[in-house]
Amino acid sequence: MLGFNEFLAEDIPSTEEVINESEYQGRKVTLNKPFRTPGEKKKFAVYVKNSAGKVVVVRFGDPNMEIKRDDPKRRAAFRSRHSCDTAKDKTTPRYWSCYQWRGGAKVES
Repeated sequence: MLGFNEFLAEDIPSTEEVINESEYQGRKVTLNKPFRTPGEKKKFAVYVKNSAGKVVVVRFGDPNMEIKRDDPKRRAAFRSRHSCDTAKDKTTPRYWSCYQWRGGAKVES
């Protein structure tokens, strides 16, 4: 016989599964994980859920520019210029550009 906690643990899906995977135009996608977009007008894209609960793609970044965030002065200038301390809405390109320019970030290919 299962105890109360074991019973609840079996029926409730983990929050990672619910938050990280969703469906966009009929295919499964990972949410909130930026990826490169070769051949597109923007350098990166990310799938996010908007306030209505729909999965949308947010594209950001200039494909012709290099990210040089390892230089502390450049990182500070970028974050100041784009007001990164107030970027809170995940459905905006500004949020994700600032996310890529955070300290210790790694851009995956």
